[in-house]
Parts: sequence; C-alpha cells; structure tokens
Amino acid sequence: MARRPIALVTAAVLFLEAPGIVAVNAVMAGFVEAQSMSLDGMDPAAMVAGTWGLGIGSGLALLLCSLVALLAGVRDRRPGRFGRALLIGCAVVHGLLGAVAVGLLGWAAFAFLVTVLGLLILTLVAYAEDADAPGEAPTPA
Repeated sequence: MARRPIALVTAAVLFLEAPGIVAVNAVMAGFVEAQSMSLDGMDPAAMVAGTWGLGIGSGLALLLCSLVALLAGVRDRRPGRFGRALLIGCAVVHGLLGAVAVGLLGWAAFAFLVTVLGLLILTLVAYAEDADAPGEAPTPA
C-alpha cells in the first residue's frame, strides 16, 4: 500500500496550509482594527489580539499535525496515541470547517477542506493497527 506517500503528501499540504490560515486571520485582524469592531462592548484591541492569537495558534497546531504526519511517513510507522489524537482532531476541525465553508465561501473552499480531510483520514487508516506488525503477537486462528 502507498501509505508512506500519503502521509508525506498530507504533511506537505498541512505545512502549506499553516501560513495560509495565519494570513487569513491577519486580514481579519486588519479589518477588525480598521473598523474598530467590538463584540458586546469588548475592547477592539482585545478583538484584534484574539484574532491574531487564534491565527497563530491555528497555524502552530497545523504545523504540529504536519510534523506528526511527516514523522509517520518518514518512519513508516503509525503515530503514537497523542499523534493520532492530534490528527483526528485536525480531521474533525477540517470536516466542520468544510460544512461551514460551503455556505460562506463556496464550493472551492469546501473542496479544499474536504480534500485535506480525506488525506488526514487516509493517513490514519493507512497506519491502522496491523495484525502482523513487528513486535506484536499474531492473532490466533
């Protein structure tokens, strides 16, 4: 099976998506600052800081997911428990964002997010626990 290339492509896509999400949040922070927006009387500076924080945090999370997929591809072993949980969380977020993006941004954004979702699921399924994996006892017949 072509699990190593799937994991490496997933890592590359997530690595390229990280600066994109930071850039989108930077644009949103610029709009919030320029229009002095607030939510229920909150300080506009806090809104700008929160938007930047969300963008940077999301970018770092995508980079961490990319690192997990890259290590899985390079080692050709499934990620550990924390890595799998991280990739599952990333897949859930991409699925939810894809559902929202269809109405707000259009079908192109939906297609991109669902493609990344598919890559994440393929990576997780390709490295599913094998019965004949080294170091594990074979299952009795």
